[in-house]
Amino acid sequence: MTDISIIGTGNMARTLGARALAGGNTVEVMGRDRAKSAALAQALGGGATTGEWGTVPAGDIVIVALLYDGVVPAVAQYGDSLAGKVIVDISNPFNSTFDGLAHREETSIAREVAKAAPAGAHVVKAFNTVFRRVLETGRPDVFLAGDDARAKARVSAFVESLGLRPLDVGGLKMAHWLEGAGVVAVGLANHGVGNVDFALGVTELPVGANG
Repeated sequence: MTDISIIGTGNMARTLGARALAGGNTVEVMGRDRAKSAALAQALGGGATTGEWGTVPAGDIVIVALLYDGVVPAVAQYGDSLAGKVIVDISNPFNSTFDGLAHREETSIAREVAKAAPAGAHVVKAFNTVFRRVLETGRPDVFLAGDDARAKARVSAFVESLGLRPLDVGGLKMAHWLEGAGVVAVGLANHGVGNVDFALGVTELPVGANG
């Protein structure tokens, strides 16, 4: 069991909260609007609680489930209350046409979060390549990136508690490419696949299968 705090009250917060509770984890909801936080916690059930925005999260893992442009400001506002926490960024910084990234340089929201986070906090990018509808009931692979091995191990254990497979793609610099994979997923949804009922994943072939 892992103690999880979710900053945000939107659809991804609801989906991750429900799946976390089903996996035997505890969930705290933290939103700017206390009434929305309380309503989401009540809807989730399972003992979900509500925390005050900006205070020390109860969870060891803090999932920031906000639109990409609100993630870094929220982490900066929480400040030292996030010291010692594992911060999970799930955002996708899409441009206005959803065919590229909003930032032009080779960075990521996760790397910018790491700059804003207090000492002792560790940032992991995860869940951004999974559509919410698939996350609700499917068993997708969850790609993750981060610089701290222990933080990634904790997030991996949490992902496994959801009945999903975590796949480590490397250090936090790889978060840029995970955000690019999010763009690829949207492109597939709009063109090659034509819907969002799929997930990017890895298929391992048996040894010698390719001759």
